[in-house]
Amino acid sequence: MGVRLQEGRPATRADLEALPKHVKGEIIDGVLYTSPRPRPLHARGELALGADLLNAYQRGRGGPGGWWILVEPGIEVPGSPELSPDVAGWRRERLIELPTDPITVVRDWIGEFLSPSTRHLDQRVKRPFYARIGVGCLWFVDLDGRTLTVSKLVEGRWVELAVHGADERVRAEPFEAAELDLREWWGAGEKEG
Repeated sequence: MGVRLQEGRPATRADLEALPKHVKGEIIDGVLYTSPRPRPLHARGELALGADLLNAYQRGRGGPGGWWILVEPGIEVPGSPELSPDVAGWRRERLIELPTDPITVVRDWIGEFLSPSTRHLDQRVKRPFYARIGVGCLWFVDLDGRTLTVSKLVEGRWVELAVHGADERVRAEPFEAAELDLREWWGAGEKEG
């Protein structure tokens, strides 16, 4: 849910820092959006996706390397002093090394995990915002529906390339070089203890 602070005053980093620890905050176009911290299934999905991409695309194990992959990175863009997508990636030719300060380079790819508390924010607020700032590729991972929706930015508009299902192995843009097993994102086949 978006929170407008005082009439006409954009949200600031101080507003974020004033939030309780159990609340995640992001500022998009001067509006503070809050949501609960990710729950265990959401966090497991983020970690599984991040690990798949980290190994193949950041470390070059089973894939081409050449990317930085981060889970919930702090990103700054004009009008938005704090943006934190679930998982994000940058081609290393655009972001040579990771900075110690928040990242200001627009992402090449973003993966957002849809949940009841973030679905509206992700689809209705972040999706058009990501298009406006020039994110190249956007994935929506729906844990309840067990789907991956892949979209690419073409001439300022999102074009849906594919919707993949629960038990598929996929090669999805911009990560076609390595196969991803979607079952791992939902926890299928995990053993306890």
